[in-house]
Amino acid sequence: MRAQTGDRMITHGRTVGEPDRVTRIVEILGENGAPPYRVRDERGHETVVSPGPDTVVEHPGGG
Repeated sequence: MRAQTGDRMITHGRTVGEPDRVTRIVEILGENGAPPYRVRDERGHETVVSPGPDTVVEHPGGG
């Protein structure tokens, strides 16, 4: 997985009815866009994550 600052990260819910978790990448902590990433959710909470296979990254503009 490769990402850039500003990308949107979506972690899908693991059980039926659990909503997806949507965050924005604010800092790349790995080399060359690799995890881990510092992310911020819609409430402003920040955390460091190493995303798993249930996560996708969307680049601004769809690129």
